[in-house]
Amino acid sequence: MAFPLQPLPYALDALQPIISAETLALHHGKHLQAYVNNLNDAIPGTPFETLSLEDIVLKSEGGILNNAGQILNHNLYFAQFRAPKQGPNLPTGQLLTAIEQAFGSFATFQDQFVQKGATLFGSGWVWLSADIEGKPYITQEPNASNPIQKGLRPLLTFDVWEHAYYVDYQNRRKDYLTSIWPLVNWDVINHRLTLV
Repeated sequence: MAFPLQPLPYALDALQPIISAETLALHHGKHLQAYVNNLNDAIPGTPFETLSLEDIVLKSEGGILNNAGQILNHNLYFAQFRAPKQGPNLPTGQLLTAIEQAFGSFATFQDQFVQKGATLFGSGWVWLSADIEGKPYITQEPNASNPIQKGLRPLLTFDVWEHAYYVDYQNRRKDYLTSIWPLVNWDVINHRLTLV
């Protein structure tokens, strides 16, 4: 089974000025496309040929894992955004309650999330995930790792590979992490929580 390049659910310029159309075109159209091509070239004739992306991430290693993980991570990343929201952009309902119980407040959660992303050495991802009971956790995942490898359900992720932000923020990773909160579509994150 060949994996497609998941289309963006918005126009290339929809996330401006926070994420530029240039960054999005490179990130989605070049970087993610390369991972898709690499995985589709690597899995024919292997036991992974008929597996879902999540199962490949759970059962593979090496180059197959790296490319499958990057596809899964990027699919979740790009699908969680929408045009910048003016004013407060907060989760609601069960998700907000869970965040407040785990971290004390949404603002404290944001600070810890940004700090974890800013201090991840090298390339990778910072995640908000939930366990089987819906309790949220912040994790740092290097390279192409994903929280499903720890038995957690991914909810929200910020990509901290340089290709996600370098055109717009140069080496200012923390500025990028702090800036992208208005893009988060909390309806998508809430829906992911219901899948736990």
